[in-house]
Amino acid sequence: MAWPWIFKMAFRDSRSNRKKLFLYMSAIIVGVAAQVAITSFRDNLNNSVNEQAKELLGADIEIEKNSPFDGPVRAYIDSLGAEESTAVDFTSMAYFPKTGATRLSQISAFEGNFPFYGDLITEPEGAGAVYQERGGALVDNAILEQFGLQPGDSVKVGYLTYEIVGGIIEIPGQPVATSFFGPRVFIPQENVEETGLLQRGSRVEYVSYLKFPDNINVDDVEDRLREIDRAGTDIRFDTVEERKEEVGEAITYLSNFLNLIGFIALILGGIGVASSIYVYIRQKTDTVAIMRCIGVSSDQAMYIYLVQAGLMGLIGSLIGAALGSFIQYYFPLLVADFIPVDVQLSLSWTSIGIGLLTGLVVSLLFALYPLLAVKKISPLNALRSVSNDLFSLLGKKIKIILTSAILAGIFLYAWLMISEPLPAFFFTLGMVACVGLLALFARGVMKAASGLIRSTFTYEVRQGLANLYRPNNQTTTLLLTIGLGVTLISSMYLTQDMLLERLDFSTDQELPNIALYDIQFDQNEGVNSIIKENDLGIIQNVPIVTMRIQGINGRTVEEIMADTSRRARRWAFNREYRSTYRDSLLMSEELVQGKFTGFADPSEGPVPVSLEQDIVGDLNVSMGDTITWDVQGIPIQTIVGSSRTVKWDQPMPNFFAVFPTGVLEGAPQFFATTVRSPNRESTLKLQQEIVQAYPNVSAIDVGQVLNTIQVFTDKITFVIQFMGLFSIITGLIVLIGSSATSRFQRIREGVLLRTLGAHKKQVVKIQIFEYILIGLMASLTGLILSVGSSMLIAYFFFDISFVPDFLVIGAEAVLLILIVVMIGVLNTRGMHSKPPLDVLRAEAN
Repeated sequence: MAWPWIFKMAFRDSRSNRKKLFLYMSAIIVGVAAQVAITSFRDNLNNSVNEQAKELLGADIEIEKNSPFDGPVRAYIDSLGAEESTAVDFTSMAYFPKTGATRLSQISAFEGNFPFYGDLITEPEGAGAVYQERGGALVDNAILEQFGLQPGDSVKVGYLTYEIVGGIIEIPGQPVATSFFGPRVFIPQENVEETGLLQRGSRVEYVSYLKFPDNINVDDVEDRLREIDRAGTDIRFDTVEERKEEVGEAITYLSNFLNLIGFIALILGGIGVASSIYVYIRQKTDTVAIMRCIGVSSDQAMYIYLVQAGLMGLIGSLIGAALGSFIQYYFPLLVADFIPVDVQLSLSWTSIGIGLLTGLVVSLLFALYPLLAVKKISPLNALRSVSNDLFSLLGKKIKIILTSAILAGIFLYAWLMISEPLPAFFFTLGMVACVGLLALFARGVMKAASGLIRSTFTYEVRQGLANLYRPNNQTTTLLLTIGLGVTLISSMYLTQDMLLERLDFSTDQELPNIALYDIQFDQNEGVNSIIKENDLGIIQNVPIVTMRIQGINGRTVEEIMADTSRRARRWAFNREYRSTYRDSLLMSEELVQGKFTGFADPSEGPVPVSLEQDIVGDLNVSMGDTITWDVQGIPIQTIVGSSRTVKWDQPMPNFFAVFPTGVLEGAPQFFATTVRSPNRESTLKLQQEIVQAYPNVSAIDVGQVLNTIQVFTDKITFVIQFMGLFSIITGLIVLIGSSATSRFQRIREGVLLRTLGAHKKQVVKIQIFEYILIGLMASLTGLILSVGSSMLIAYFFFDISFVPDFLVIGAEAVLLILIVVMIGVLNTRGMHSKPPLDVLRAEAN
């Protein structure tokens, strides 16, 4: 095989087609850029996590408990001789007297020098080191800016008012996104009891941060803490290695997901390469036939164009790798709110190497279909006109082998990205299903177009329809490329809108939009009076009693936990339950099994309770089983009388266990109240009055929570859409490339029509109508697939009904049609302003 001659011929043959070849390369460039950008950023992020591991936790170990540290836990911590910083964490309303604003906040009452590793960054600098000494507070800087506050102003937490010493900008190990669901407020721990917020029923977490001396072995500490936990102390702990592992796992999942999105762009590029090479080789049929006549073998002819495809893939991959390495420097701005470390960026040669290899392999794999057909081109093609359908030249066996190779490549790469074979298989299967459906639809469109033509149609319409199925049509290519890109982007938009709409309760007049929690027994009447004075109706005023499970069917929790064959979940036994009592079901509940009991007399035997359906499975109980509850020191015998489903996504108090009336009325309890407010002003007024009168009560504006959720999901969606944009760009490049490769044929057809007497306007109308049809079909196929995938996601993952937003779908379809028409018309620019003979001569050259 004369390789120097083959390379020389490949170079010479490409001289008149390099603009076309660059268009083919562009699709590979975008796909490889997406891959290299993601994998490079992931490598740099993992390196940064390893280098800043201790800053992820701020200490060597973090121990958490729902009650103050005492007994064996306190004794063991003291025995370690470690430097300790403690915190009391809880959620409460923060009131800002200067503006009258209130906000549900994450309160942390610190004592000690936390963090031991990393820096607590504040504005002004150094405020984190003095706020405890000055008895002041640190408040999330975003809230200071939102409410027009500054250091020197004050914040009221419970019954105490603190001077704002500074704003919190960055906390070691905590991404900014953690503040989306409640701003962070740091206060001194020494007088936290005086806030009046640590009452019965309050959700409080006690945390101990430890910095060990050099002689302490962290593994030994972990083992001892596990022994203490098994003794029933209910502690949780996190070490530097565990936190690093958790963050690394999250990074892997995110990058794998984004990598698959980028890989879709690369696959689109591969489809574009296959289509472009197919058109390119088809135009070279005569050239190949002439070379065969002068003695060039079929293998040599194929290798000439294989070298072109390989070099095209290699050069495209090199440019894509360089572009991706540059794009990764934008990623920290894109995901800064979600990562807990400062990323140090550098070139990742491993990622660049994988990107180059992937781009080259994809280029060659997808180009093999048309390239192998070159071997079948006969010298007789130079002497007579024959069909130039290259795919018909390939045998069935070759087609099966090539298709299997492409699917194997997709599966192996997906496996490499996900690290698990089963999800990789389903990803490959999903790609095959999408491509298969799009290809079938394309065939259906072409067949339907041939059958739709009627003599009553105008000439322009008939010719435009005919162009959908004529030889050298672009219908299948454009439906595949644009359709896949639209499916990806539109699915994300529709799924996001579906979830946000599910959480939008503003238009449902029967649902509350204000929730009041942690109302103590002696405050309930006063809170209700304030609500009535504001002319607002109370939807629910729910009593809540805290309790734990003591045993099931005569076995204690300890005995059940010691049983290695148990199917019950540990968390379901160890958690504290907040239960209620009432005489009827709510509209957010539906009975599944048994009979709901509204009243019971505990002196007559076990009390029938209603359990939420999922907790029935987690506890591994059935109808008629007995459960003993420890209600703050008093055992109560119950029997599982019914199970029910609960709509947890509705803004009202919902419970795992509901007791009948007549049982818990005398138990220590607090209340939760839900209210419907007609407008934002009324909501703010009620919040301010309740927080000032009862600082321990949390007044949650559901509308504000939903806005926060929307901001959070918008940020995540933007990251995903940014990567999905690569697929759309690739699709557009393939569209431009496909149009460019058929430019000569389009011009030839237009010239022939003009020669036969067609007017310029007629030719333009034919082309516009054809591209409108192509754009319409491409957008419809993509949108139909996106609606279908969104329905599947809604059904299998979220268990909700999905109603597509047809306004959004219509807007997407119109935009895509305009883009396709614009590209198609621009591609034939200049063909109408010159004489037909001049155009044909220019194109022939």
